[in-house]
Amino acid sequence: MSIKLYGYWRSTATYRVRIALNLKGVEYEYVPVHLVANGGEQHSMDYARLNPAELVPTLVDEDEDIILNQSLSIVEYLDERFDSEHQLIPEHKNERARVRALAQDIACDIQPVGNLRVLNALKGSFDASQDDVATWAAHWITLGFDAIEKRLQTQAGKYCFDFNVTMADICLVPQVYNAKRFNVDMNHYPLISKIADNCNELDAFEKAKPENQVDAT
Repeated sequence: MSIKLYGYWRSTATYRVRIALNLKGVEYEYVPVHLVANGGEQHSMDYARLNPAELVPTLVDEDEDIILNQSLSIVEYLDERFDSEHQLIPEHKNERARVRALAQDIACDIQPVGNLRVLNALKGSFDASQDDVATWAAHWITLGFDAIEKRLQTQAGKYCFDFNVTMADICLVPQVYNAKRFNVDMNHYPLISKIADNCNELDAFEKAKPENQVDAT
């Protein structure tokens, strides 16, 4: 199989790529990289050669002889490489910019400060308890969702942008999963919740859920 996705079942960045692959109808081989077991398999020599950042996900397209990290870059690559009924990045420049902005609100502002290595650093270097770590993660998700909920009031339809699934939805749904994991009160975010529910009715999103992955524990 020409496409391989290296990732972790609960990684929100990997979750995004799984959704994109499913929406584009791409067959791929999933290669689990356990972020906790054995000191973190992402730090192994073999994986570090593949991705020197020692993070997930990593996409390998053997047909195109390319190795990609960074989930948003991977999503855009898949959208351009494979035709399907789902165009994840709109053609019009204005809509394209809006989709990218909302996706980056999540992928650049919310998710990184709740990344596993940040949470581990809080515990390892700053003596944070598990409750402290959960409070930290929930705080940053809440700040981000407060802003996104307001933005969606002027642009949302069934999904983040009208009635087409885009990269924005691909980023939103995994972040909602993470929000629930850290006990964020989603009752404060009716639009975000509605969009996530609508997305999760699609088979591509259902198959991509963390609990449906072979490495789920």
